[in-house]
Amino acid sequence: MSLAEHPLDALESALQAERRALLEHDVDALLRSTQAKLEALSAAERVAGGADMARVGELHELNRANAVLLARRRREVAWTLRHLGRTEANGTYDGSGYANARAQSRWLGSG
Repeated sequence: MSLAEHPLDALESALQAERRALLEHDVDALLRSTQAKLEALSAAERVAGGADMARVGELHELNRANAVLLARRRREVAWTLRHLGRTEANGTYDGSGYANARAQSRWLGSG
């Protein structure tokens, strides 16, 4: 994030990068954009005021759309793993939105 960039601009850029990474199946870009999103969100929480609420609402919707894409990708991976006879682990997110993998895997294959 540049010094002149408003935190909400940085958040929007990170959300757009996250969306591109999800659509392009680019794991490395997804990890980078997620980190950028968390940093921008932290900065935005410090400076966002009442005048920014409409924009915050728009960014919330963009983040929500990305969450739908991410859930779809997760289902695709789980389906693929099931059909390959691999184990499947359930991942969860804690209250602050960070991944917290639960060690609950099960054998899906036979033989």
